[in-house]
Amino acid sequence: MRSSGLWLCRAAGSAYRSFMLIRALLRPFENWISPFADRADHRPPATVWGFVWFYVRQAKGMTAALIVLGGLTALIEAGLFYFTGRLVDILDVTAREGGWSRLLADHGWELALMLSVVVFWRFAIVLLNALTDEQVMAPGFAFLARWQAYRHVSRQSLSFFQNDLSGRIVTRIAQGTQAVYDLVSTLIQNIWFVAIYLMSTLVLMVGLDWRLAIPILLWVVGFGFIACYFVPRIRVRAREYADTASMLNGRITDSFANIQTLKLFSSEKDSDAYVLDGFERSRRAALAFSRLIVGARSTMTLLAGVMIAILAILAIDLWMKGQVTTGGIAFSLGLMLRFNMLLGRTMGQINGLMRNIGTIQNAAEMIAEPIGLTDRPDARALVVKGPEIRFENVTFGYTRDRSVIDGFDLVVRPGEKVGIVGRSGSGKSTLVNLLLRFYDVNGGRILIDGQDIAAVTQQSLRSAIGMVTQDTSLLHRTIRENILIGRPGASDKDLAAALQRAEADGFVGQLEDHRGRKGLEAQVGERGVKLSGGQRQRIAIARVMLKDAPILVLDEATSALDSEVEAAIQSNLDRLMRGKTVLAIAHRLSTIAALDRLVVIDAGRIVEQGTHAELIAAGGLYSELWARQSGGFIGSRDMPVA
Repeated sequence: MRSSGLWLCRAAGSAYRSFMLIRALLRPFENWISPFADRADHRPPATVWGFVWFYVRQAKGMTAALIVLGGLTALIEAGLFYFTGRLVDILDVTAREGGWSRLLADHGWELALMLSVVVFWRFAIVLLNALTDEQVMAPGFAFLARWQAYRHVSRQSLSFFQNDLSGRIVTRIAQGTQAVYDLVSTLIQNIWFVAIYLMSTLVLMVGLDWRLAIPILLWVVGFGFIACYFVPRIRVRAREYADTASMLNGRITDSFANIQTLKLFSSEKDSDAYVLDGFERSRRAALAFSRLIVGARSTMTLLAGVMIAILAILAIDLWMKGQVTTGGIAFSLGLMLRFNMLLGRTMGQINGLMRNIGTIQNAAEMIAEPIGLTDRPDARALVVKGPEIRFENVTFGYTRDRSVIDGFDLVVRPGEKVGIVGRSGSGKSTLVNLLLRFYDVNGGRILIDGQDIAAVTQQSLRSAIGMVTQDTSLLHRTIRENILIGRPGASDKDLAAALQRAEADGFVGQLEDHRGRKGLEAQVGERGVKLSGGQRQRIAIARVMLKDAPILVLDEATSALDSEVEAAIQSNLDRLMRGKTVLAIAHRLSTIAALDRLVVIDAGRIVEQGTHAELIAAGGLYSELWARQSGGFIGSRDMPVA
């Protein structure tokens, strides 16, 4: 019993050492490509082959190795049939009575060469091919393309993401970059393999009898005509199918992301109809694509059958005339049957090949789109001292035919707390978006401490501004990670202080997610769905408190809070605003009435400004809004004033 246990321990130790040795041998291959290395420019070209080459050239050494190894593999595969024919001829002329000694004496060196190719060289080349493909290209190249596509798209302007479905964007990045690897792999492992195999077949057939090469050449010509007819049509249908597939994924993602809204306002039948329409459109595109694939494959199969029959008849005729040996017949027919199988596999790959090209076309147009809002080449980091905010004759519209902000002038002095008031649609939130440079102004300029925000880096600009919005969406991460976005690397002490000042420490301590993670380590769900509106708002406020930026923007910062919690947080917000320049937007006027100055805007222009008391006494728009509100909310610009 003891010896058995000792043997098992030794066997386990030996197996572990073998595993570690194999891992050590594989590691150089695994690290050959650095997929996350930084580049100056992550934007690929928008054309299919330009898009593919953009990523392939970053791994051109490994791609070349795959091409060489794939060609050698094809040569050896063709050589195996030659060896079979030669072995038949050798056995045909060797007397059985002589046994192995006679066979080795007459043909030993040739048989040894065949054996070394079959056992050693074939194994070595296939192993290197597999290592290069599976250990280098598959993990390294695929992740390289996907990471760089993400890096480029993630730096697009806000309008880029507002104009498309997030699910559609994600699908194009994921499927488009994977399709690049699949396309390269298919071209090398299948198309290139067949091309080398074909050339080897022609050479070997000519060496046997030049007439045997004629059916193969006719076969290739026929294959070319069929491909010229079907491939362009398949490519168009493949692109249409890829486009409808990404559309369908976008609709499904949109439905799941807004599932609560759909359950509240839509019947299941109505909700399903929108997604079903996407399924039907995608299915129609798939059927149109598959019809062409069926036509191409069946035509190729018919051509292959005719050519195999012709070659077999020709080979038998030459054998009957004594112009080829029995081994030659076995070699030529075996080689041709293998070639037929490879062409059949190639036709099967054309389906995936065209899908990949269509997917790449669909993805490249989006991924390669130039970034709409960039830093200037000479942009410098924003230097904040005051800070003073100055809008100078600012004009802006989301479309060319309609201005939201028109000739806007405003100066916010260092440390001043200014409230922006106006009906819905008057341009309040647009001003904030322009200050954060989510959009560039159409005219005029915005200055912070005398520096044009268009001339500074976006990162330094937004680092100087803390913001709490009325529509708070959290990341599907832990409470800790959501708050640390405000200041990565902050200490636990600072984090706890921010939670306490935001009146969030109480409920955070009681949180527990579905996997049993508690407190700061609990995950909040997609867009923070597991928290109430008030809880999400307090997490957002804690994040801004931790950031402690010199400029503070509050866009309905307490709109999701009940009155008791709002009163508790308001005092903390007052402390947070000390020494900062503040812009506060509110529909509920009571929340900003005590600020230093209130600016009333309408149709993108300032119509009055002053303190709360001054504006009430003036009897203008602010006074009317205050009188009508009575604790409610301001109406839209189109509502008649009482």
